[in-house]
Amino acid sequence: MRNRFLNTPAAYALGMFAMMVPSQAFLSYFNYYYVEKLGLGLGLATIARTIYLFWDAVNNPMAGYLSDRTKSRFGRRRPWIMGSIPLFMLAFIMVFSVPHGLENTGLFVWLVLSIVLFEGAATLLWVNYGALFPELYQGERLRAKASAVQQIYQIIALLIGTALTPIIYGAIGFGWMSVTYSLLFGLCMVGFVLSIRERQDIKHPTPMPMLEAFRETLKNKPFWTFNIANSFAQTVNGLLGALLPFYAKYVLRISEQDVSILMGAVFVSVIPLVAAWYYISRKLGGLTSWRLAFAVYALATVPLWFARNLGEGIAAGIIAGFGMAGFLVTPALISSRIIDLDAERTGQRREGIYTAVAGFITRSSGLIAALAFWIVGVLYGYKSGDEPGPHPETVFRVLISVVPLILLTISFVVSLFLKLSEGRIRGEVTEDSIGQ
Repeated sequence: MRNRFLNTPAAYALGMFAMMVPSQAFLSYFNYYYVEKLGLGLGLATIARTIYLFWDAVNNPMAGYLSDRTKSRFGRRRPWIMGSIPLFMLAFIMVFSVPHGLENTGLFVWLVLSIVLFEGAATLLWVNYGALFPELYQGERLRAKASAVQQIYQIIALLIGTALTPIIYGAIGFGWMSVTYSLLFGLCMVGFVLSIRERQDIKHPTPMPMLEAFRETLKNKPFWTFNIANSFAQTVNGLLGALLPFYAKYVLRISEQDVSILMGAVFVSVIPLVAAWYYISRKLGGLTSWRLAFAVYALATVPLWFARNLGEGIAAGIIAGFGMAGFLVTPALISSRIIDLDAERTGQRREGIYTAVAGFITRSSGLIAALAFWIVGVLYGYKSGDEPGPHPETVFRVLISVVPLILLTISFVVSLFLKLSEGRIRGEVTEDSIGQ
């Protein structure tokens, strides 16, 4: 039984599930916890997020470079993953276990220290996890299947990390919620590590020197086009997750308990929508499906502006979920092909550094989200849960509908500049075409 599970899409997706539950809880509720519950000023929360992103700029590319150079009997990626598991668990608990009595400066310092530690551990996990995908799964059909399975596991994790979280922290508090999710992460992550083996048939020549490796990566034009487009869409994913508790409170005017119903209905509906996008990607090919996902996602955020109660919020959320499902499934097909073409050109598989640099570009979306939150908050007078201003409902309508529409339109326009032909994305043409 274990051998049949080894390196299967389900085995790989278990790692996604493990990491995504606490990661989504962090993305969705750390702002709500510190700003709305603990009263930290929105300006200080934005500064903390900016520090977090500067730290990410340093450690993310280095994590990828070191991963590519690692040699061990366990492989290049698995040692880093195994070593990061306990650090990730402790850092996540720290984020949501603020000592009693901290206010203002003390609360800000605790937030910065905890999210910097959390981000460092998360980087090691996500970079090495993502680097395994192009190596383990070859060919667009297998990658489309593996990506779809992975996203189904991710959506279940999103459901737990968003919809179940208010119920858990409402019953046992944020601190014990973080302990619960850390234990779930640790258990599933150990199962993932035991179920994945890196391929032994791929030869890894002597890695490039660091500067050359970064130079080769950064001059790859399709790589930049692809990830810049993704970064704006990733901003929308982060905004929707982080804003739903605020949107529920100020726009839909529902209780924290009903937030779980809202999120549960939205994310459960996304699971069959992922399957729909899997068939769309097989029919249209990766590049066309990727572009289509941006256009659909942009239009699908419009109904969020008009919702006024729980029922309308669920309906609008399901519509938005169809666009989100497309963005979850399609990018892996193109990113893997770009890495394949780079390997054909350079003679080296550098999944680690590509995953790391891509991760930094897309995770810089957090700064865009934080700035959008701060700018719209200033325009309408929202400072914190203690000082929501005269029109908090308008703040969160704009942030959850207008801002995503603009960002996804930018994603779609940028995606039109990707120069890889549909045939190459499908793997029908094997010659090197990067940069053409």
